[in-house]
Amino acid sequence: MRRLSSYRLTVAPDPTPENRVLDAVKRCCERWGIDRITVDDIAGEAGISRATLYRLFPGGKDVLFEALRARETRDFFTELDHHVAAADDLEELIVSILVEATAGLRADEHLQMMLASQPGELVRSMSVEDMPAIIEVATAYLTPKVQPFIGADQAAELAEWLTRTVLSFFFSPSRRYDLADPFAARTFARRYVLPAFAPDHHPIVTPTR
Repeated sequence: MRRLSSYRLTVAPDPTPENRVLDAVKRCCERWGIDRITVDDIAGEAGISRATLYRLFPGGKDVLFEALRARETRDFFTELDHHVAAADDLEELIVSILVEATAGLRADEHLQMMLASQPGELVRSMSVEDMPAIIEVATAYLTPKVQPFIGADQAAELAEWLTRTVLSFFFSPSRRYDLADPFAARTFARRYVLPAFAPDHHPIVTPTR
């Protein structure tokens, strides 16, 4: 199981104009904050005209922010998929999901910047506006991952439960369980997750290091 410091994969940059603009959006957000940047700021950072930006992303800042969010979500799940693919039983899969998803959130520099500069606004947005969609997307992604181990009836329930657990522990860290730590994640999984979803095959035991 990987530690947080080794989480990020090396991804070749995408040279398309759309991705150059989204890279510029991300840099502007990190520099000035999401509420302060303008379309002109983004166009200047991307080295294109305002008219070109609107041709690429009709609709202005809202469309740009949504496109950036969609790209970041795709990248997150691409990396997570790489790390959880090797799990060969339900326990390993659950531990891998808990560790790698938590590590991925912590490694997101843009998200960390938003938490540092605008924590109240970000939490409000995530909890009220975006959280239902995030949970839905993550649940849809995780369901087919866990289904081979527990069947279709429980798969969606477990996927949603894991999603809510990771998000809850990320936004409100626990002093008892650091889910980015494989030992802590395994202890948590054996005590609170596996008994609910596979009680006959996963006794509650404390793992050894």
